[in-house]
Amino acid sequence: MYTLGLIRRVAIALFAAVACQNALAQSGLPIRNIQVDVAPVRANVGEPTASWVQRGLPAQLAQALAGRMTPQGGTLVVRIDSVTLGPIKDSAAWDNISGVAMIGGVRWPVRATARYHASAIDQALFEESNHQRVAQLVQALTDWLARDL
Repeated sequence: MYTLGLIRRVAIALFAAVACQNALAQSGLPIRNIQVDVAPVRANVGEPTASWVQRGLPAQLAQALAGRMTPQGGTLVVRIDSVTLGPIKDSAAWDNISGVAMIGGVRWPVRATARYHASAIDQALFEESNHQRVAQLVQALTDWLARDL
């Protein structure tokens, strides 16, 4: 009898925590516009990586945050400090993207990772495979920002 009561209380507490977290995620800060700064990546990693991030991230963020866009919101500035394509080991690699998101004077460190699985043609199509890896990182960072910002 005691065990059932304890299980029920734990289940209710977990449900309340999830409901609260979902409500906070849906009521995120309003956003007026989005700016992406890739100057640190351009200086450290270079082209074409910086351009891939610059072209991909604003559009994906605008789509993911469309429900929060309003003329009364603040400007979301995302500065990307590093993009690292990890070494391939056993046909896979971990890639990382990191930086800072800023809105309304508040700064959040941001970081996302993506697992890359190499294929036999990646050696011949080196630039295309790297572009795909960067696109996966941009998507992972967009998902993180849309969920947690």
